[in-house]
Amino acid sequence: MCQLNTAPMISQTRHLEVVVPPSINEKQTSSDQNVREGADVNLRCNASGSPKPTIKWRREDDKDIILGSKRVPSIEGEFLKLKRTSRLSMGAYLCIASNGVLPSVSKRIMLNVLFAPMILIPSQLIGASTGEDVTLVCNLESYPRSVTYWVIARDIVIITNNKYKVMYEPSDLPASYKTKMKLLIRDLRPQDFGSYTCVAKNSLGETEGTIKLYEKPRLGIADSTEYHYTETKVKENEITSEEIRPVADNIKLERKEPRQETERQQMKANIQHTAITKIDELSPSTSATFEKSLFIIAAYSAYLLHHHFVRYV
Repeated sequence: MCQLNTAPMISQTRHLEVVVPPSINEKQTSSDQNVREGADVNLRCNASGSPKPTIKWRREDDKDIILGSKRVPSIEGEFLKLKRTSRLSMGAYLCIASNGVLPSVSKRIMLNVLFAPMILIPSQLIGASTGEDVTLVCNLESYPRSVTYWVIARDIVIITNNKYKVMYEPSDLPASYKTKMKLLIRDLRPQDFGSYTCVAKNSLGETEGTIKLYEKPRLGIADSTEYHYTETKVKENEITSEEIRPVADNIKLERKEPRQETERQQMKANIQHTAITKIDELSPSTSATFEKSLFIIAAYSAYLLHHHFVRYV
């Protein structure tokens, strides 16, 4: 109030309001939270200032806040109540206090949702050819982070060496619970085909997933097989075509006569040799019947010539 001692007295009253920027009360504000998946969680953000600050909640990654069956980008109020939290609710939450007096203030509250590991396999059956490199992938979700490894034949733990390379690719997001487990197998051999298991364990449980690696034929081998198969069919057709008698007699004679003439000469020589052998085998007691033996040999020769000729006609 301002007063002047005059007659009459003059005075004037003015109201002065002192504004104070917002300030978050740490003792009355929630800190980072670790909750089991499916549990309820209440977050509180208390701030002071003049005028009284308003509180607004939002996620640091700009995703929607999950409120039961609803999703909202932000919510106002001192308390943030989440029902039956899931891993999708995991992340950093910002409570922002503002009252029109700069600067506004905020606090980051990290919500960690704890759950047992879960493995998702994109492909449980993978085919590859010998000599190739192949990569097996398991997608892992877990929090806290799991101890992970690969096994073969159910009990042999795989380590990185000249044959195998074990790789882990966590998500770039700081609050992410996702990890890619990869196994690179170099220069596949027949003994490398079989079942490979990715295993994950944390304080809440353990799980595993199996990938079956089978051998598929190389493209080069498949083409070569088809080529030989076709070649065989062609050769069979050639044989079949030789066995089929031609319709035209002149073609038959043209194809058969040179061959028949040669074979007749060979047959004649064989008959003469056979005749001489038969004569040598005759005993002295049968010399009187030599003419009869010659007749038998001549008849046998005629039979052979006739049989050979009929076969080619």
